[in-house]
Amino acid sequence: MKSGEKYSRKDFLKTLFLGSLMLPFLQYCSKKAKSLLLKISGTNHVLGHKLWAKDFPKPTEEIHTKYLIVGGGISGLSACRFFSQNNENDYLLLEMENHLGGNSSNGQNKFSKFPLGAHYLPLPNKENTEIIDFLKESGVYQGDDENGDPILDEYQMTFPQQERLFFKNSWQNDIVPQNGISQETKAELDRFFKMMDHCRDQKDSEGKYWFAIPVHDSSRSDEILQLEKIVFKDWLHHENFMSEELLWLLDYSCRDDYGLGIDYVSAWAGIHYFSGRKNNWSKKYKDQVFTWPEGNARLVKHFLPYTQGKSSPNHLVFDVKIGSKVEVLSFDHIQKKTKKIIAEKVLFATPQFVNERIFNHKRAENFNYVPWFLTTITLQNDFGGDEELAWDNVIYGSDGLGYIYDQHQNVDQILGEKVITYYRSFSTADSKKARKKLYALKEDQLKNLVLEDLKKAHPLIEDFIIEMQFHKIGHAMIAPVPNQIFGYAEKAKQPIEGKVFFAHSDLSGISIFEEAFYQGLRTAQKMI
Repeated sequence: MKSGEKYSRKDFLKTLFLGSLMLPFLQYCSKKAKSLLLKISGTNHVLGHKLWAKDFPKPTEEIHTKYLIVGGGISGLSACRFFSQNNENDYLLLEMENHLGGNSSNGQNKFSKFPLGAHYLPLPNKENTEIIDFLKESGVYQGDDENGDPILDEYQMTFPQQERLFFKNSWQNDIVPQNGISQETKAELDRFFKMMDHCRDQKDSEGKYWFAIPVHDSSRSDEILQLEKIVFKDWLHHENFMSEELLWLLDYSCRDDYGLGIDYVSAWAGIHYFSGRKNNWSKKYKDQVFTWPEGNARLVKHFLPYTQGKSSPNHLVFDVKIGSKVEVLSFDHIQKKTKKIIAEKVLFATPQFVNERIFNHKRAENFNYVPWFLTTITLQNDFGGDEELAWDNVIYGSDGLGYIYDQHQNVDQILGEKVITYYRSFSTADSKKARKKLYALKEDQLKNLVLEDLKKAHPLIEDFIIEMQFHKIGHAMIAPVPNQIFGYAEKAKQPIEGKVFFAHSDLSGISIFEEAFYQGLRTAQKMI
């Protein structure tokens, strides 16, 4: 027994010694294992680039339809809905990706759904009756109360805490800098928001709002159109807005909605961000937005009944011929064959950088598409400790746009891991160069970009990370630079021979749900 005890003790000491030698190796393996949980997804730009070569097989199948819709983003889906609701059921939708929704798409892991693009919808203006009808159809709007105020499904609206800002080393409610700012800054903030309140309500001699949604309904008076010819930063300087905190807030806001900041977007677009939405539909909920764990993919779900049996994903349209009818050639990426679709009229609900590869006369050099990437991060459930994550969490001075807490809208008690999605656009004068840079970045480089940003507010966040999924979108959104909205976009939307029509949010110059929705609806209306 004693010899046995001696052997056990010796063995135990030997194990400790070997364990001390193995510890650095095990730590290395742990880090290596964690690095394997980095992965990249993105839009199918590889298939899209086949438009350059157009090396496709000859058509082996012919399909006839009255209306063909090319592009399954919100504009294309909105057109399908309009056709169906107006008893025009002979239509077909083609989409290059393997799913519908465009930038309103989502992913899911075992802990949560999460957005892969647009993630919320502000309350519409009371004038946006078509969108209000869509929200009623979707069960979000449930009628009016005795005072005529809309009854909205509160489970589909942001729960408290809606947003917070990491500013001067602590979190504060709201994203407008408040704690520790100077009296001069407070005065500038107050003056700016009063000016935006004034712009929000103003109408021209024809009764049109200065700034409306959709933008097509906005005033065309010379005074207002002049604002589209200058950059927002120059207008702010002219109006003597100089405080660092205010300029940061406005730059963040423009990057969040437009991809580019105040150095690049037009003054018209900058002012529209704050005055285009009128806050006039609901008195009770005017400061809230509709949102879901999967983002605007929830809204896409409500369009899908109109595409049942009428949509074909994984189809790349590459050629159009206009005669007595319109002949369209489309490559089926799954079956590896080309189909000829013959239609009376065709709606291209595709961005202009795609259209220029299909139509010889189309040019997109004046359309500035900003690249974005999103990072969905799965964290251990003790991340943040007792700290309450808001729905939107923004870091002052950050190159990124903060992160969304994807489980914030869950009504069930969250006992498992936390899931957040970090957003970042490339606000630069050369989006093409930024796009190449984004596509070249590998997992570890993307990881470092994200963590460098998030560690400003969460220094120990890396210790809690289980998985990081990066999603690259090379042409994420159109940027409303000067002369974009009422110049280049206006010209590009003109139909061809009354048979080929165009609808996309880049033809509004602003990439938001409402613009895409109206582009599809109003263009389909012209086609009937």
